[in-house]
Amino acid sequence: MIAADTALRTLFATPRASKACPTLPGLATELSDADKKKAAGLMRVNHVGEVCAQALYTAQALTTPSKALREHFTKACAEETDHLAWTAQRLEALGSRPSILNPLWYAGAFGLGLIAGRMGNALSLGFVVETERQVGAHLESHLSMLPDGDHESRAIVAQMRVDELRHADEAETAGAAELPQPVKELMRASAKVMTTVAERI
Repeated sequence: MIAADTALRTLFATPRASKACPTLPGLATELSDADKKKAAGLMRVNHVGEVCAQALYTAQALTTPSKALREHFTKACAEETDHLAWTAQRLEALGSRPSILNPLWYAGAFGLGLIAGRMGNALSLGFVVETERQVGAHLESHLSMLPDGDHESRAIVAQMRVDELRHADEAETAGAAELPQPVKELMRASAKVMTTVAERI
């Protein structure tokens, strides 16, 4: 029931953040139509990433037999809700919308979370470490790709990057195992497909 509720809230409800959206005080954002379109595409990708994070953490919490680890995943999922809300708000401000394929992205990520969760706690945590580090690198690239004048999107992405890398560190401390290199490469390839499609659709 909790997993179903999270899916419905993620895909069809307006997410609500527990923390205020990051800003850069004193820096006003003024964008051309072309810059808005570019920023919206990147923020749509980031929103999809947060949809997937909700699915992954929910599935991993569902499959782990460890109460402590379940609480770890649930806490991380709640923190990712802030990112989901911030990216949704930014998309609206840019006059754009989330990916129409979000139900597909959610279903795929939930399936991966179930598989990771059934591989044991150490590998499940290892999956979190690798996912969050890849996301951190991806967000770093977005900081260089966003229009120079889009201070609002830049503030959101910068804070998200800090939070994602912290989640990776926390998972490593909790006992994560190193994933095999072929698995890491497959994750990168899958992420590339998702980001390419999500930026446009």
